[in-house]
Amino acid sequence: MIADKGTDDRANGWLRVERRGAAVAIVIDRAAALNALTIGMRAELAKQLGQLGRDPMIYAVILKSAVPSAFCVGGDIREMTKLAATDLAAARKGLADELALCWICECLSKPTVSLIDGRVMGTGVGISLYNTHRVAGETYQFAMPETQVGYFPDCGVAHAFSRMPHGIGRYLGLTGQAIGWTDALALKLVTHCIPAARFAEIEAHLAEADPVDPVLDSRHVDPGPSPLLAQAPVIARYFEAPTLADIMAHLKAAPSPDRAFAEATLANLASRSPIALAVTDRMIREAARLDIRDALILDGRLAHRFAALADFREGVRAFLIDKDRRPRWTPATLADVTPDMVDAFFAPVGPDELALPTRADMQVARL
Repeated sequence: MIADKGTDDRANGWLRVERRGAAVAIVIDRAAALNALTIGMRAELAKQLGQLGRDPMIYAVILKSAVPSAFCVGGDIREMTKLAATDLAAARKGLADELALCWICECLSKPTVSLIDGRVMGTGVGISLYNTHRVAGETYQFAMPETQVGYFPDCGVAHAFSRMPHGIGRYLGLTGQAIGWTDALALKLVTHCIPAARFAEIEAHLAEADPVDPVLDSRHVDPGPSPLLAQAPVIARYFEAPTLADIMAHLKAAPSPDRAFAEATLANLASRSPIALAVTDRMIREAARLDIRDALILDGRLAHRFAALADFREGVRAFLIDKDRRPRWTPATLADVTPDMVDAFFAPVGPDELALPTRADMQVARL
């Protein structure tokens, strides 16, 4: 969801639709905000994807950035927190529509190819993770840093985190640690690693309706061994623990060979919202038994409640507006977070429950 940029909404200027032969590229071009998506941009993207899914003359849909340093750093967080302060219902609808957009991306029946170089975070992950093909350039950098601003990794990403080996998903979700293309390929966040200089070749072949798999497979490069998987034994010792409290206790008692990792991780977690950490950890564990649609629906409950959360506003203030990096979290520590507090986030929200069509219904709609 999260990015720290802008509030103006000129979706038609910041999203371009470029048709070339049998392919259509949706280009994100909001350089001043590193392609942070406003509510209006997300609505326009959902509209365009729906139309393209029903166009029999389109073979493939491409998502790409016109900004060299970023694919998309997330949703426009300033827009969302300002809206939540003045019109909470509208903010909640904006968050629900974001999750519905992720579901459209998941259900689109055409080949969808995201060309990702530079930073991809929050909603940027949400609009690309569900593409049939996800191509990382050499400067690709993935992160889901939401717990630092009193939010949670949304867009169904907990579904992917919960299926990563050795507790790595919990580690990434709780700490917001950034990873590059080597780790992303190993963790199946991307399907191919191809230097960004070759992205234009890919587009040209898709415009000719050349089969997408051979086009990408023939250009894929081996990025080398995953640094994160090399750390897997250490990460697993702590992040495969049954509960967040156990993770923290084990980190505090880490033996000397693990001390550097444990101290760095504890310092990282200490800067983050305790309630966001507790909810995120439970969401990742629960997502292990959910399909993508149900994970998105559960995200809808969490987003509904986080929109009104004081920690969300406080995190944005401390890290993005005043930038004093001294948030006053409520509760102040993990020890103060009770099971009832966490349970409340996961309870149904009645008429505000996120309603997503079934996958079968999406296919009937020719998405």
